[in-house]
Amino acid sequence: MNGKIALVTGAGSGIGRAVSLALQSGGYSVVLAGRRREELERTRSMAAPQGGDMLSVPADVSDPASVKDLFAAARKTFGRLDVLFNNAGRGAPAIPMEDLTFEQWSAVVGVNLTGAFLCAQEAIRMMKEQQPQGGRIINNGSISAHVPRPNSAPYTATKHAITGLTRSISLDGRAFNIACGQIDIGNAATEMTERMSNGVPQANGSLSVEPRMDVRHVADAVLYMANLPLDANVEFITVRKNIHRRGAETPRKTKSGSKPESAEVAEIAEAQGVHW
Repeated sequence: MNGKIALVTGAGSGIGRAVSLALQSGGYSVVLAGRRREELERTRSMAAPQGGDMLSVPADVSDPASVKDLFAAARKTFGRLDVLFNNAGRGAPAIPMEDLTFEQWSAVVGVNLTGAFLCAQEAIRMMKEQQPQGGRIINNGSISAHVPRPNSAPYTATKHAITGLTRSISLDGRAFNIACGQIDIGNAATEMTERMSNGVPQANGSLSVEPRMDVRHVADAVLYMANLPLDANVEFITVRKNIHRRGAETPRKTKSGSKPESAEVAEIAEAQGVHW
């Protein structure tokens, strides 16, 4: 064990689970935060025998009181916090923006943006007060922090906002030895992206299968960021599935599903903001 403490939100599935396990096997004690205790305990049951301790704390990151209780539990159990991975997130139905309800919009903003802010706020308080002072905050952005998917206004808006939050924390935290970075992820193979194997809408109106990458690559990247000394920082990193380019046929479903698109067509679509 390295004696360091990490807190991961959305730790009960997908990227959050993979990162929690990578940190724990890398010697961190990890506070697992999420809405479903049973899934947090499932993550905890996968812990490496020689790794750090794990503490499951059910929490709703969109609720200020719940977030305060989460960080109070971390402080009580471990006494300090070295790394926060702001990972909890959700989307809205992929429908035209004018058909979204205020409640659907607010739910996404509450988790993706307000939740990240509330957790960062509590982490900064701990990191300023503890000795030795400082720590690291890593925000989960997205390829959607750069380009949107069709009918994704709430999710895309919040992920663009996360970039602004990352830059602000990075600037304001320097005087207190607090580093902040962001990992933008494209199509990690998790439960959330299973639908991509059947085809998802693209910016050019087609329905295309999107390749996915092993989520371990994301976990390894976050572990690398976490392990840096606080006088070094990866402010932004993008991890995405590598694809074949020129000279190779890459199968893509068209709307009819009858004919694959070429790699050249894939390049044009990507330039238009299509996610591969």
